[in-house]
Amino acid sequence: MTTYAIIGGTGLTQLDGLTLKQAQNIDTPYGAPSAAVLRGEYAGHEVLFLARHGHPHRIAPHQVNYRANLWALKQAGAEAIFAVNAVGGIHAAMGSGHLCVAHQIIDYTWGRAHTFFDGELEHVTHIDFSFPYDEELRGRLIAALQALGYAHSIHGVYGATQGPRLETAAEITRMERDGCDIVGMTGMPEAALARELELPYACLALVVNPAAGKTNGTISMAEIEAELERGIGKVRAVLGHVLGA
Repeated sequence: MTTYAIIGGTGLTQLDGLTLKQAQNIDTPYGAPSAAVLRGEYAGHEVLFLARHGHPHRIAPHQVNYRANLWALKQAGAEAIFAVNAVGGIHAAMGSGHLCVAHQIIDYTWGRAHTFFDGELEHVTHIDFSFPYDEELRGRLIAALQALGYAHSIHGVYGATQGPRLETAAEITRMERDGCDIVGMTGMPEAALARELELPYACLALVVNPAAGKTNGTISMAEIEAELERGIGKVRAVLGHVLGA
């Protein structure tokens, strides 16, 4: 049976319903991960859980040690990863509360430690990243969303920005021209690192606000937090359905 890992983003620093069996503090060659890797049972399935921003939520997107997080999950026995991301909506269909199973990503981040293949290498290594998300895992998420009847999109291009500030309206206009449907700060290098470790990886994105310039007003952090509180229950239900299937 596949050992799945869940990487929880903003709003999902702990997994309610997880029957905890073990908390592993794993040392990695890349430093400490964001939090302990929690091993337990969720929806009748053994699962690993890692809070991307730590618990409590205190690590900014550009400061997350993505390499340590992915390495720790691999060492703990993860065989596939479901990543949860809170995002802004760019495409008109991506309103607050909408769920998107991303199928592509554009990386606008910079300065992050983004690969395991650096330093003194015996040879240069390239990974194929044409299709960054695993289709079998995407299919499982889509099937769960359809079964639960939640508003969702089965495709979406995730634009990954540096943060921690939100984007300008002009930046969102550029990203829309580039083909981005949603915008977040944690999609990369996480997805690429998973591919380097040969871990199938899929993203379940919860839209928590319209992106900059998509409304007449400014973006309120209070409104984002309220949308997270409303939407995270749907995320947990989707994960439970996927793991219990």
